[in-house]
Amino acid sequence: MSGSVTTYHQRVAQEKRALIVKAATALFLELGYDRTSLARIAESSGVSRATLFKQFPTKAALFDAIVTESWATADEEAPPPTGDVVDGLGIIGRRYAELLGRAQMTDLFRIVIAELPRFPELAHAQFSHGKMPYFESVRSYLLAEHEAGTVLVEDVELAATQFLGMISNYVFWPALLVPDWAVSAERVTQVVDEAVRTFTARYATQGPRPRPRL
Repeated sequence: MSGSVTTYHQRVAQEKRALIVKAATALFLELGYDRTSLARIAESSGVSRATLFKQFPTKAALFDAIVTESWATADEEAPPPTGDVVDGLGIIGRRYAELLGRAQMTDLFRIVIAELPRFPELAHAQFSHGKMPYFESVRSYLLAEHEAGTVLVEDVELAATQFLGMISNYVFWPALLVPDWAVSAERVTQVVDEAVRTFTARYATQGPRPRPRL
């Protein structure tokens, strides 16, 4: 019985957390980070102030949670196995495009950009809690392929940036400036496939060969 009660309370806490994050994101977009108070977020989300303060004692902690949760699902997926860089990069590229296509990701970047002059710490949170952990997972995959001899990459950080940039520059960044920008599933597949072809044309090897030290 105690296990069922614990599970129930955990589920309720998770549901309230989701309501808080959703309400906070909407208010940050509407009013700005500075003008949005935790009390107003509690009212908008329908939870008590005590519940909100228990989960998020500060507004900065709440924003960190928004960033972390926006990128979280990407970190939960296992990296592709090494040995077939075309297949592996295709998996990574499709995951990345799907992640960037979510409404909350566009909302998150808009909040950071709008508040950057007064709250540069928000950009730091976005980078350190969101973008950087995801980027590190891609860098680690490319390093593993380099060690396996399927690619010859002297600068893994640059190579990861190039690959992700080929995708985000088409499917994500225009959406921040063009309200009606939409990319079909077929177009996303084409963008990812072309990014893989471009990357492998530059870095793929025909087989294991001596590599320079990283």
